[in-house]
Amino acid sequence: MITRVAVVPYPPLLVPALTVRADAETERLRGACLRAVSSLTDSAAEWVAVGVDQSGPLTLGPNTVGTFEGFGVDVRVTFGGTTPSPPDPLLPLPALIAGWLREQSDVRVVTMHLLAPDTPTDECQQLGTVLAAEDVGLLVLADGTNRSDERSPYPPDVRAKPVDERIRTALADADPAGLLALQPDACAELGVDGRAALQVLPGVVAASGGTWHGDLLYSATPFGVTYHAATWTRHPRPAPHPAPFG
Repeated sequence: MITRVAVVPYPPLLVPALTVRADAETERLRGACLRAVSSLTDSAAEWVAVGVDQSGPLTLGPNTVGTFEGFGVDVRVTFGGTTPSPPDPLLPLPALIAGWLREQSDVRVVTMHLLAPDTPTDECQQLGTVLAAEDVGLLVLADGTNRSDERSPYPPDVRAKPVDERIRTALADADPAGLLALQPDACAELGVDGRAALQVLPGVVAASGGTWHGDLLYSATPFGVTYHAATWTRHPRPAPHPAPFG
């Protein structure tokens, strides 16, 4: 059963070889992401990762190999399989980051589910229900909005900050309802391509029971795109006390 989840963004700047120079905010973000995924290694020897890409729905097995060559440097990453394939130069960015994070955490293997950006909310939940029974750590890769301020790659939108705040609060409070409230159309317009991955979490929580505790490790908009890093940990509900006699 899944008992721990890490939620991280997936910008290429997480990979030191892809950054031109050290930056304090980049180091803070990278450190938060590494702390989040190290907690998965503490709880499980294998990961399942969930992200979003136009190629989805698609499952990538442990023999997957990719390269960041398309981002300027031939940094290769693997999913940990024993018979790796030749590196895929077109491996989607969420998968590349999942592979890189796996290697930083020394976890044995990772399997990845890539969802289509427009996956309906109920289908996201259904995937979470299926995954909940697996004895793995769950890695969710999702960025926040990319229309928050003047540094954003797209014109600012007044809806962006409230959406980022909803995601931030839901991750901090381990609140499935907050994630379910994310609207697919609005998220698509605001650049929250990982919306479908985030909405896998409510299915996991509903299927696994217990109580969940959230720990928000990072939440900021350093370069015009909002990034959140957090962990959710499941705690079994205590058994009820027997009724007294008499």
